[in-house]
Amino acid sequence: MPNASVAIQVVPKVMDDAETIRIVDEVIAYIKSTGLTTFVGPFETAIEGDYDQLMEIVKNCQLIAAKAGAPAVSTYVRISYRPEGGVLTIDQKVTKHHQ
Repeated sequence: MPNASVAIQVVPKVMDDAETIRIVDEVIAYIKSTGLTTFVGPFETAIEGDYDQLMEIVKNCQLIAAKAGAPAVSTYVRISYRPEGGVLTIDQKVTKHHQ
């Protein structure tokens, strides 16, 4: 059972919308490659898992955006954490709204 969930929004500081989308898509591809449960929304991506693993993913998202060509990156993160586990899952939060 996950002990944390994060919502992350990565905003590359580039001038072109197409370039923003390209860089964000690379970040999302990385997040999905972790194998964790994710939910991609129009403004942010939610991820659930182990707190330490999620913090490493947050760090890597910024590095990936920079490597993809962003000269600067703003990243906004919200964290839900229960050390003993049992945070509300993505499914518990949104499934009823997507049926």
